Amino acid sequence: MLKLKNVSFGYIEVPVLKKITLQIAEGNHVSLMGESGCGKSTLLQLIYGLHHTDGLVSWNGIELQGPNHNLVPGEEFIKYLAQDFDLMPPLTVAENVGKHLSNAYPRKKKKRVMELLEVVEMEELADVKAGNLSGGQQQRVALARALANTPELLLLDEPFSHIDHFRKNNLRRKLFAYLKENKITCIIATHDSTDALSFADKTIVLKNGKIYANKTPKDLYNNPPNKYIASLFGDINEIMLRSISPNSTSRRMILLYPHEIKLDKNSEIKAEVLSSYFKGNNYLIKASLKNQIIYFEHKEEIAAGESANITADKDLIASRIRN
Repeated sequence: MLKLKNVSFGYIEVPVLKKITLQIAEGNHVSLMGESGCGKSTLLQLIYGLHHTDGLVSWNGIELQGPNHNLVPGEEFIKYLAQDFDLMPPLTVAENVGKHLSNAYPRKKKKRVMELLEVVEMEELADVKAGNLSGGQQQRVALARALANTPELLLLDEPFSHIDHFRKNNLRRKLFAYLKENKITCIIATHDSTDALSFADKTIVLKNGKIYANKTPKDLYNNPPNKYIASLFGDINEIMLRSISPNSTSRRMILLYPHEIKLDKNSEIKAEVLSSYFKGNNYLIKASLKNQIIYFEHKEEIAAGESANITADKDLIASRIRN
């Protein structure tokens, strides 16, 4: 288990992390989310040992000490993949992945390297020099290298940021399945809600250097406590209750995702359509509701200037009010 207690850190008196306390069970996958500058990367670096803190960081009862105690950061059982990949350009893909594997058993080493290259879909480029790879290809090689000596704890900082969208989804599925199969604890700092929703057991939201939320991604998505957290998962509407619920006089605000607002010809609530954005399987409609900009989804394009009768599920509204 990873434990952090009263972990703080700052750059030249500017606080970045403020008394972070949390526990992550062995084998769990945790996504770190939050706006840029909230401390996600710094927290990963601190856990790895690149920064000093007066707080406590431990893994299965072993205290993880920072640069004030260790000349070389990190422990053998932890791997950290930063946003710069630190590959050796003159070496081939296979040589980069196997760089820290023992040469005592060459066949075993080659088998291990190819196994990892298969996970990141790079086996066909095994003999290409790293310097000749694209940024996305280098990122995939760096992922494989981080797994070479199977870590107990893997820290990933935006690990799919350079990878083509068409390849990213399949790669994520293969990677996180591999990590689960091998019981590797993983913390991933990400801006991509798919990383949090589909692959994380828990999502930790940081804001102003503090833990703002720590729940399952399903809980955070279905019952967002505020607009900041909801916006991390995509577009969000913050609408006055009486504007979306015709029988209400409350000025209280309610959070609704675009797909939760529907067209209903029998509804008394009218919005003026401003524009439509094609998304593939539907359209994102921008509209004005009582001088407030809102977004909702519809299967067809709606012309600007048209009036749209909209509604939201009463039970959904009631549940959001309770939360």
